[in-house]
Parts: sequence; structure tokens; C-alpha cells
Amino acid sequence: MTTKQRDFLHILWDFFCSLKLTMFLLISLAVISVIGTIIPQGTLAPQYIASITPNKLQLYKALGFFDMYHSWWFILLLYLLTVNLTACSIKRLPYIWKFISHPKLTMDSGLEQTLSNTSSIKTGQAPEALKEMLATFLKTEFSAPLVTEADGAWHLFAQKTPWCRLSVYFVHLSIIVIFIGAMIGSLFGYKSFVNILEGESISKLVTSSKKNIELGFSVQCEKFSATFYDSGAPKEFKSILTVLENGKPVPGYVRRPIIVNDPLTYKGITFYQSSYGNAGEFYFTVTDLDGKNAVPLTVGSNSSATLPDGSSMHVLETTADIAPFSPGLSGPAANIEIHTSAGGSERVVVYANHPNLNIEHAQHHGKGPVIHYKGEKKRMFTGLQVAKDPGVWVVWLGCALMVAGIYGAFLMSHRRIWIRVHNGLVTIGGNASKNQASFEQYFEGLVKKLRINLSGEEK
Repeated sequence: MTTKQRDFLHILWDFFCSLKLTMFLLISLAVISVIGTIIPQGTLAPQYIASITPNKLQLYKALGFFDMYHSWWFILLLYLLTVNLTACSIKRLPYIWKFISHPKLTMDSGLEQTLSNTSSIKTGQAPEALKEMLATFLKTEFSAPLVTEADGAWHLFAQKTPWCRLSVYFVHLSIIVIFIGAMIGSLFGYKSFVNILEGESISKLVTSSKKNIELGFSVQCEKFSATFYDSGAPKEFKSILTVLENGKPVPGYVRRPIIVNDPLTYKGITFYQSSYGNAGEFYFTVTDLDGKNAVPLTVGSNSSATLPDGSSMHVLETTADIAPFSPGLSGPAANIEIHTSAGGSERVVVYANHPNLNIEHAQHHGKGPVIHYKGEKKRMFTGLQVAKDPGVWVVWLGCALMVAGIYGAFLMSHRRIWIRVHNGLVTIGGNASKNQASFEQYFEGLVKKLRINLSGEEK
């Protein structure tokens, strides 16, 4: 390998080990995540498309802003951050591993000067007996020590939780594992929305990327129900679902109720309660201005119907009893909207029990036809969000590793104690990787106990 090649690889290695690169990637991902919460993702609502200019719409599409988390540049940032964290770990991990697996066992004068916590105790006890007593003391009060003889002196070394220095690498690993789980979910998972009528079932769906998916089983909506607050806002809506395999109900998945935040999961595919609606039919008759020549008319809940004069109508809402809204009247009524061929529109309330009011309204406006409401056949449908994410357990594993790593990195400390016995002088020193104030108090208490053990009285 030439010198130029070595220099290039060295520059490339330093680039991927750079903390500046880490900060740039983290800030970039944070900014992108903010954009992803502001700009709608996936299928766009017509209202949103109408609210922005065509040029901005084309720009957003070109940049992938409507599907950012699957865009090539977002995936590239994740790859770069993964490589960056891996490179940083590879560069620094060997030193940390050597530091905790091969600690310095003796406290020479150089190490003693670097320690912020040291103390000396004069004793006349024999070195051998003193060594045994100190080993027992450390084992009882701190941790089992390693005993070494060097330069005519006995050295005892003990440490607690040295592995907490590896916690930052658990955090690095957890981020990489979470990214891997997210990529698995992005590549091999999908998300879709389906509507199922009461009494009907679905066995396939179309994802947001227009891909047809065969579930391999069927999901049937047995019943849908909704409860409402006094204001009319939905309080709870619930679907009763049954999973079918080869046309037969699957034991344990028969008439399973699902509500918001309580989904149904089968074979790794989760069905979330998302929406609902009425897919039933409304029945009317259309007559002349004199109430004759009645013609039946059926209007779907989400469709329009053409009237004899060329205008069209659709149903806005219905009520089983108009009395609470119009005193003196009773029975079913429907609020409809009529669109004329000239482009105008009109909202009209038509009644089932008061055909004369329907005729009077039409005659007052001097135009027909006359519309009479006859009732409706309700048929509710449930709207389900369907999602498959095979990487979710990998993400949970990454989250568990992150919690363990953060706990070790911030709440645990690597504590070390050295004791040297030489010429009747016991020198004790120690330090901690973090929370020095707490360790200083602990060290002072340990020295106090040691003085009592050596002399039998507090000094």
C-alpha cells in the first residue's frame, strides 16, 4: 500500500471517528424529524394539496418530504451515523477494555500523586499479618482485593463496577440496534388502511406504496358499535372481529373486541381501530309539484343520486325523530344538499311524516321535483389501520440496551481503592470515575474504619 493510500485511509478513518460528524448527523436527524411532524406523510389530503402552491408541491415531492422516513437521503443519514458510532467504538473500546481488564495493581509514587483521595496510617504490626487483615477489611467493606508484592512492599487493589465504563458503548450499540430494527421494518413491513362492512371480511389489502398484500387469512367484522358524549362527539367506538383460516374461525380469535389503543395482532400483523362510518342506504320518493307520479330513489351514504330534472343530491345527515329540533313536528327527517345543473346548491330538510311540508317548500320556490324521505338502512363499517413491523422486537431490544447503558453511564461509578504496606506505614488511596464528592465522603468513612481496626481507637 502506497503512502498516499495510507494517508487517504487515515483521513477517512478520522472523518468517521469525528465527534463533529456525530453532532452534525444527530442535529440533521432531529431537524428532519421536526419537518416530518409538520409536513403530512403518506397519502395527502385534498385540503392540504389545495393549501400549497404547485411549485412547492413539486419541490416537496422531489425532495421526498411526503415519505421522508423512507427517502434515500434519510436512510443514508442513518447509515452514516451507524458507521460513525461503530468507528468511534472500535477506536476507543480497546483502550477502555484494557483499562478495566488489566488495572494497575500497585500504587507507586507516580500514581499516588494523581489520586485526589489519599491517607496514611502508621502501625507497628507485622507486614504479613497486616496484609491479611487489610485483605479481609477490603473484602468486608468494599470488594475482594488482588494482593501483589513489589519493591519490598505489599499492594492491595480492589474495584467496584468497572464495567460501567462500557456503558457508553451499550448506548452506541443500542442506537445501532434500533436503526437496524427500523430498517427491517421499513424494508419488510408495511402499513395500510381498510374499511370492513359489518358481516363482511377482507383477506388482502393495498399498502400506502400501492402494493397488493395477501394476508393469508381473513378478518371479518361481526359488529361495530359506537357511543357518544352529550355533545355528539364520539366517546368510544368498538369493532368485534373474527379471524378466519380457510373459512373457519381461529380458536382464541373469535369475536375479539378491539378499541382505540387495544388492537388485535395475528401472525405479526396488527389491526388498530382507526375510524368508522355508515355505508348504508337512504330511501326517498320523488314526485311532481302536485305530489303525483312518485318515483323511488335510493342514495348511498357516500354517493349522490341524479334527480329527474338533471340536478343531483346527497345526504348530509338524518335523524330518527325531528321533534327535538322542530317542535310540533315528529318522525324521521333528512338534511340533503341539492346541486343544480347550473352550478348552484341548496340545503333542504325533507320529512317522512309531513309530505305536505315537502310539497309546500317546492311550490314556494316554484320548482320541482318534490323529495320525500322514506327512511334508511344503516350498515356501519369499521376503519382499521393494518401494520406489520417485523423489526419491532429488534427496536425493543435496542431500547432495553439503551436504558441499561444510560443507567450505567449516569448512575453508576467505577470506584478503585489501593493500599500499600511498607515499613510499618499503610497508605490508602482511591478515586471514582464520577460523582467525586460522594466518593470523597465514602473514602473518609473507609479510612476512619481502617484506623479503628488498626489501632483499636479513633484517631
